[in-house]
Amino acid sequence: MLSAPSGAGKTTIARRLIERNETWRFSISATTRPVRAGELDGEDYHFLTVEEFRRRIAAGELVEWEEIFGNLYGTLRSEIVRLLDDDETRVLFDVDVRGALAIRRAFPNDAFLVFIAPPSFEELIRRLKTRQTESAEAIERRIARAQMELEMQPQFDAVVINDIVDRAAAEIEALVRQ
Repeated sequence: MLSAPSGAGKTTIARRLIERNETWRFSISATTRPVRAGELDGEDYHFLTVEEFRRRIAAGELVEWEEIFGNLYGTLRSEIVRLLDDDETRVLFDVDVRGALAIRRAFPNDAFLVFIAPPSFEELIRRLKTRQTESAEAIERRIARAQMELEMQPQFDAVVINDIVDRAAAEIEALVRQ
């Protein structure tokens, strides 16, 4: 399971790992945030309305969920069960820090948590600003949240610094195969 503050590169690393490992599958999270350019429903996220997301929370269909920057994000229990049913498949999660810890509580024998850290806090800020996907106010909220998330690194099984994507991906592969 990969987790990191926004801008640390967890999604880029997750995609690289899926490209390099044919038996690895990506768990698709659910969200109420708007679709970004190039994203597809059911492939990048399960894009839900707020009403549908809340209905699924009430029905106990989410293993974890959280409101982040005004949008809801979570992991559908059905998505985890579907992927874990295949013994040949290694499931890769790309979730926020609190979500990763919640999934470990729900599936303690199946979770290995990797925290993706930026090379420095300054580099994280630079990455967030150069993405150009959000307002300055939204970026400031992400920076504030990143400070809290970085403090949670000791709760993870491993920490990998994302200075070079291919090197970070190779390090994660080595950790998982141990």
